[in-house]
Amino acid sequence: MGPGDPNVENRTLFEHDNLPVMRGINSETIDLIATDPPFNKGRDFHATPDSLAKGAKFSDRWRWDEDVQPDWVESIKDEWPGAWAVIDWTRMTYGDDMGAFLCFMGVRLMEMHRLLKPTGSIYLHCDDTASAYLTALMDAVFGRDNRRAIITWKRTSAHNDAGDFGRVVDNILYYVKSAAAPKAQFRVPLDDEYVAKFYRHDDDDGRGPYQVDNLTGPKTTSGESSQPYKGFNPTERGRCWSVPLTGNYAEWIEQNYIPGYRSMPSILDRLAMLDEHGFVHWPKNGGTPRIKRYLASSAGQLVTNLWTDIPPVGPQAKESAKYPTQKPLRLYERIIQAGSNEGDWVLDPFAGCATTPLAAEMAGRRWIGIDLWDEAMQTTIERFQKTAKLAAADTAVNTMAIIGQLHHRTDVPERTDGGDAAAPYLATPTKGMRRRPLMGVTEMKELLVDKFWFHCWGCNFVAPDARYLELDHIRPRNSGGSDDIDNRALLCGPCNKIKRDHATLVSLRKANEKSGHLSGIHPINLKEAGRWTRQQYEAALAKRLNAET
Repeated sequence: MGPGDPNVENRTLFEHDNLPVMRGINSETIDLIATDPPFNKGRDFHATPDSLAKGAKFSDRWRWDEDVQPDWVESIKDEWPGAWAVIDWTRMTYGDDMGAFLCFMGVRLMEMHRLLKPTGSIYLHCDDTASAYLTALMDAVFGRDNRRAIITWKRTSAHNDAGDFGRVVDNILYYVKSAAAPKAQFRVPLDDEYVAKFYRHDDDDGRGPYQVDNLTGPKTTSGESSQPYKGFNPTERGRCWSVPLTGNYAEWIEQNYIPGYRSMPSILDRLAMLDEHGFVHWPKNGGTPRIKRYLASSAGQLVTNLWTDIPPVGPQAKESAKYPTQKPLRLYERIIQAGSNEGDWVLDPFAGCATTPLAAEMAGRRWIGIDLWDEAMQTTIERFQKTAKLAAADTAVNTMAIIGQLHHRTDVPERTDGGDAAAPYLATPTKGMRRRPLMGVTEMKELLVDKFWFHCWGCNFVAPDARYLELDHIRPRNSGGSDDIDNRALLCGPCNKIKRDHATLVSLRKANEKSGHLSGIHPINLKEAGRWTRQQYEAALAKRLNAET
């Protein structure tokens, strides 16, 4: 792995919660994230017993009191207040269930944003269940100006929704990390109807059908472009010669018919060469000459944000793993080819049955997949085995050779870029099993204020009341600190802002002492913080004040 590469080997699939795994990957090392997360459908999904994905099941139901972890809320509030505003608004307008889903996604989108290179992009697959809310959330995390497109994929032709308009499309939210990201383009062959309508001419000389296009431009000049050629003077019609010099068509002409064409400085010389090689169409009625544009030169038509040419994975499709939410390989091949280059790093934090890793491999990209499902690796191997031919860069390689290079990990990577290590985490509970209730942030603050009164543990400032104090960690989560009350400290606003640049509460106090912001009247020994009562604190403070007077 070279500079700018993640601290993870190519072709690695993590069987793990994706949040701590992403927290353990080096920053700005991923070129493309292409992922198909839960949709918040409010139901359970199961694979068929006879499928490659047998045993695969997951619940796509979300509850605020069961699924949201306090550290998610704190991270979003502290680091992306705009994202928290979206979640808070969603809870008020839609309800806690959608808010819980956005909280789950929000803390992960924050990590995805960190992992992307400045030139990177993300394609997030969803449907209309939560697409509007996810769009607002991604606007808050990636920036509205970095939303390049909302792609609509027609996934089926008909769907009965009990009298409502049938839901036949999914959405793919396409964002970039910054303006430095290149524009995504993907071309497909021109459709038959378009060809029949526009490529109506054929000289039967082996070059195939063509259409005629302008060879003049809408202006006159005093230079060579306004001089007559073969008796036709473009200036008489208020025009000038516009002979191709740059672009795909000029390149195609030079490569296939007129060597050195683009190096000819003279407009009339290029025009004469085009005419000599049969590229000029002279109307029989003596009208304006036009250029022939051959179908063979077409690179295809650029794909729009409406994708109707990729069918879903049917139960009898060769690629079908019968995974409950499997998406077509062609769909993710298009995303990967449009959003990355050969050799780039592709990440799928919700890898499922490995559609993104397989598409990335076939396109010659390097990839990392993450999924909590304990059969994800075996299904990945079996899907690779079913694929007869894989492409690594431009070289076809043996399927078994690729399988031998897959890496299966159940741990969390350690960052090597000097950033914070991955924090300990509370695994998302199995749906249907309630987690032990966690004390809320407000309740913890009330208990600490009641026990220790209104003082800041970072600078010893005695506040007028609890409104001046905020709750933070004695040892940060990224250094192994827990979210429990015994790892919480009361800090004034300035100290809480400063502490973000320090690893622990001890380092904050040292910084305040060095800068002269540590009050000398506070008697509390940090080792005893957490054991003092309010009465003990008041007595110690009074003793110190009396001694100084």
